[in-house]
Amino acid sequence: MKKILLTGFEPFLNYKINPTMQVVDALNGKIMGGYEICSRIMSVDFQEASNQLENYINEVEPDIIISLGLAGGRYKITPERIAINMKDGEPDNHGHAPIDEKIDENGVDAYLTNLPIRKMVERLNKEGYPAEISNSAGTYLCNNIMYEGLAFAKQQRNVLAGFIHIPASFELAILHGKIPGWNVRDLIDGVQLCIEETVNFVRDSNLQN
Repeated sequence: MKKILLTGFEPFLNYKINPTMQVVDALNGKIMGGYEICSRIMSVDFQEASNQLENYINEVEPDIIISLGLAGGRYKITPERIAINMKDGEPDNHGHAPIDEKIDENGVDAYLTNLPIRKMVERLNKEGYPAEISNSAGTYLCNNIMYEGLAFAKQQRNVLAGFIHIPASFELAILHGKIPGWNVRDLIDGVQLCIEETVNFVRDSNLQN
């Protein structure tokens, strides 16, 4: 059976809960259109997360890689268009705060996702979920993992990869006090719709070929 590697992150900075953990846990093992979802949690540590992603890819041998990240403050689900070869920003969970560092010294400046992000957004909006394409995944761990996932996908034939930022859950929004939140059930449903559109995209592309 074909595999989807679905990743989330542990809590970080002043976000005491990371709803991506709840989403990937809820979808782990689910079969969608002949694809098995294999969920994994990433550390918020630049070096460790890179090693984890490589290990997860070797373990799962995915046909599709979809990574999730929390975008505290955003109120829409936002599939990301681009990952840049840069890490910079707040300290990770082990205190490392890179400044103007390349993710890959020999890598390209940026990768565009090959996930059907326009179809994702259209489907989400049709189903009543606020969504739009984001043109910046930042320079923190989310961008880092998106870049490395796409670097792997570009070396393989017919592997899709990309990143989706989701809003906070209600629980996190209450704890934080200054960010909007969604019901966890809606976050799970929204991500599931994005996966469904990706599987449909692969199916339709194969039919056209």
